[in-house]
Amino acid sequence: MATRLLLADLMTAAAEAGLGEVETESVGGVDAAERVAAGEEFDLVFLADGALAKLADGGHVTPASVTPLVLSQVAVAVPSDADTPAAATTDPAFESVAGVRDAIRAATKIGYSTGPSGTALVRMLEDWGLTAEVGGRLVQARPGIPVAQLLADGEVDLGFQQLSELVGRPGVTVLGVMPQGCAIDTVFSGAVATTSAEPDAAAVILSFLGTDAARDIARSHSFAVPPTR
Repeated sequence: MATRLLLADLMTAAAEAGLGEVETESVGGVDAAERVAAGEEFDLVFLADGALAKLADGGHVTPASVTPLVLSQVAVAVPSDADTPAAATTDPAFESVAGVRDAIRAATKIGYSTGPSGTALVRMLEDWGLTAEVGGRLVQARPGIPVAQLLADGEVDLGFQQLSELVGRPGVTVLGVMPQGCAIDTVFSGAVATTSAEPDAAAVILSFLGTDAARDIARSHSFAVPPTR
């Protein structure tokens, strides 16, 4: 879900470049991986790097086609009374890890998402020894419901989610991204599905997504370029 708006714009750009029309369907990462693993027919698959690696190991996507596309940072947000869309910022939400811990301990309800970013946050709380203290205050966003919606609706007073999913949402103020020492970054990659009826055409689309033009579109959606391997 974190890449749904980005993918829509990327596929529009691919079509305008004469590479053909691509129909995209965005669902939660767990659901997407399960559907691909079950053999449902797709041409391309876009998921967090770790989930895509598992699909490659299982023979569900072509390993050689796996291509890192964008880097997504988890940001911290709070509710806002303003109706203006939340602005993007890549500045740290807090000066230190201690600031993040203090904010979590002070929050009444803490919203977090499904997928790799939510898993990383829960693991971080365990590492900090805060699970017993704040576990009852954690609110995981329901499938298809962004953390931004929980914030805007007053269900939580502190939220953690991919920056790209918070930017542009009304009723939310983005404090910034997680600071060094507790940053939660996710690389989203693409790959050609082994069920594809047109793997060569799919590979051409995937190659386009690594061009400078595609990266400019990604930056406009508050994503960064992933580090080279």
